[in-house]
Amino acid sequence: MLRFLSAGESHGPALTVLLDGVPAGLELIASEHIDPWLKRRQGGYGRGRRMVIETDSAAILSGVRAGRTTGAPISIQIENRDWRNWSEIMSPEPGNEPRKKALTEARPGHADLAGGIKYGHKDLRDVLERASARETASRVAAGAVAMRLLETVGVQGCARVVNLAGVACDGGVNWEQLELLDESPIRSFAKDAEAEIITRIDQAKKAGDTLGGIIEARFRGVPLGLGSHTQWDRKLDGRLAQAAMSIQAIKGVEIGDGWHNALVPGSQVHDAIYRNEQGYYRESNRSGGLEAGITTGEELVIRAAMKPIATLMKPLPTVNVVTRQPADAARERSDTTAVPAASIVLLAMTSLVLADALLEKFGADTSREICERVSAHRDYVSNY
Repeated sequence: MLRFLSAGESHGPALTVLLDGVPAGLELIASEHIDPWLKRRQGGYGRGRRMVIETDSAAILSGVRAGRTTGAPISIQIENRDWRNWSEIMSPEPGNEPRKKALTEARPGHADLAGGIKYGHKDLRDVLERASARETASRVAAGAVAMRLLETVGVQGCARVVNLAGVACDGGVNWEQLELLDESPIRSFAKDAEAEIITRIDQAKKAGDTLGGIIEARFRGVPLGLGSHTQWDRKLDGRLAQAAMSIQAIKGVEIGDGWHNALVPGSQVHDAIYRNEQGYYRESNRSGGLEAGITTGEELVIRAAMKPIATLMKPLPTVNVVTRQPADAARERSDTTAVPAASIVLLAMTSLVLADALLEKFGADTSREICERVSAHRDYVSNY
């Protein structure tokens, strides 16, 4: 089992990641295998000033020696550089509570009110600091380790945007030129859509508004047979959907062409099966690489819908939870959109689920063993 936990607040000293279950012998260097993904999470047009302050980098504190995993739990720390500006407000020591700066105007669409009521907080900062999307840096750090494991067995991942601000930008996937996504301000291959999307983001920023979109995580080289049809909680599509829906602001998930497939006849949905000397194959992939909760060996495709960010610079009406009087919602430093960044988080979370399913099927103590077992399994599938 690959287990992942995180701790830390948006403006606390640091984010902490604990990842357990990674096999021994996996080459893992923070600057090469984790930091590039943290940088991608901070990119994209429409991000706010926090991305100027923070330059995320991972410090591996345990579980890795001489550039290789030992099989022990891996702990990773990501410093919050903005902590120096919040050290008094966020101090864990008693007596420093600056109540005059308490956040009491709950933002519609955020965790503020529900979390405040649930945990008994009147200063809603005690909720929003952990609910903040800053926490996703932890997920990306853990997901980067999972992606490293997947790479060793020939699985490649891709994160991209397919719709932003209501403008479709699904330019297809060019696996040989994924670096183009890093160069794109909207993280898309659809260059012809960039200008319109950037214009809409600029307009939303000027209006004090925010924008959402649709993101995609895609994997190729996935072994056939991950997941299972035998119990509800072993179905891989369910596990992937839960991981995606746990990301801040995600309100919908589909596998493959899920929503479209619900609107057309089955003859236009199901992927016909063929066989040649290399083995079984499909000429379409509307199922997104999953049937009955089991991977088919085709590209695995997960898409998610991200709502606009809840913090608006022209705030919506709300209620002050202390005075119980009408008020404008609190304003925190925020982004106009974080859709490109969210695609990286989606890839990280789905990589964690996929790596867990890989270890579930090919369970091994070392990366060498899992590589050998996956290779043998691929031979078995091609000869079935």
